Amino acid sequence: MKTYNIEIQKVKAMAHGHGLIHARIDALVQPQSARRGADDDGSEPHTVLSMSEETARVMLLLLKAQLAEFDKRKPKSRF
Repeated sequence: MKTYNIEIQKVKAMAHGHGLIHARIDALVQPQSARRGADDDGSEPHTVLSMSEETARVMLLLLKAQLAEFDKRKPKSRF
């Protein structure tokens, strides 16, 4: 499995359709190095997604808005 370091630099927009949320982002994507970090437990390889606190807060707000749109379309009995 290929692994990557993905650094989200900016969340530009979010939309949803057909049960999926699509995010337009600016990101730096680099292959994961063979060197393991201090927080790595040495088990399976993994991809790392990182972002600043500000970007995380923007993403959280946009995700909440998209989930609210999903919830408006569901019948009340499905919650």
